[in-house]
Amino acid sequence: MAERETRPEVAPDGADLGILRYLARRPRASFAEVGAVVGLHERTVARRLGRLLDTGEVRFTAALTNEYLGDGMVVELAVRCAPGRLEEVARAVAARPQARSVEVATGDLQVLAEMAVADEAELIDLIDRTVGRMPGVLDIHSAVVLRLLLTAVDWAPYDPEPSPLRRLAVEGLRPPPPIAVDAVDRELVHLLGEDARMPMSTLAGRLRLGESTVRRRLGRLMSSHVFHLRLFAEPAVLGYPVETRFQLEVRHGALDDALRLLAGEPSVRHLVVTTGRANVLGYASHASAAEMHDFHARAFAALPGLREVRTALLMRTYRRAGRPVGTPGAPATGRLFPRPGA
Repeated sequence: MAERETRPEVAPDGADLGILRYLARRPRASFAEVGAVVGLHERTVARRLGRLLDTGEVRFTAALTNEYLGDGMVVELAVRCAPGRLEEVARAVAARPQARSVEVATGDLQVLAEMAVADEAELIDLIDRTVGRMPGVLDIHSAVVLRLLLTAVDWAPYDPEPSPLRRLAVEGLRPPPPIAVDAVDRELVHLLGEDARMPMSTLAGRLRLGESTVRRRLGRLMSSHVFHLRLFAEPAVLGYPVETRFQLEVRHGALDDALRLLAGEPSVRHLVVTTGRANVLGYASHASAAEMHDFHARAFAALPGLREVRTALLMRTYRRAGRPVGTPGAPATGRLFPRPGA
């Protein structure tokens, strides 16, 4: 049997967390700038960041947001599996190019996935001819995302102020119209996906444009809500190892009020409206099981129009933000309870 790749486990200290928090907001900041804020030499910042990136649970991401641009369809899949085939199916689904996130949770024996497809024809092909024919798959339920309110970019428990999109969601307002994105912008995003900190001179050379033009295009993208360029850290790395998924059936007449209340909960890091009986899907991250319980008791008890609640604890994440997560073969999400002696 081939040995699995292993990556170092790192327990971030206060300085590491300071670096992560600063680069989450300013992913292209120089190491000297970061060092001046956290009180470290720029070489120390580079070394610490490199060590964190080597774990696989910290990574730079760059992507356009399909839901805001109106590009294609985003679909939530629940793939029911035969006993003993869960891991196999999860890895197979996570390997699909359409996969943005893949995880397994408590409750039914199923793989949960968010997929981005071009249209209904690709969705049918994905469900019936691809995922549906994977060994171990028994059934598939799909729901189309109708409205995106919050993403992981809007989850920053260490920031005192909510993100602009969270503030809009709390006020019951929609995001502004999306900016126009052309082929050059998409190529720029692709290059930043290869290396989010690629020097401006290199970006300009690859795009065959002047540096000032590239800088202007990048600034325009980064000031909009359709483009996410960030340093992403798994919630467990930031001290929030308990991740939950909730599906709600909310009466349509009360949906807007319910969404406003949910958006106001700082622990909620993803929130969408979908087709189907359960029309609200969300994820939340907590520091402990007790905090998770308090959130469920408080948030759902006060929610108007709530008819049904289904919650689950994430046990393992295979893909997040379009990228594989953590060490192959090891849980990437946090533990509900610490190891004995930890």
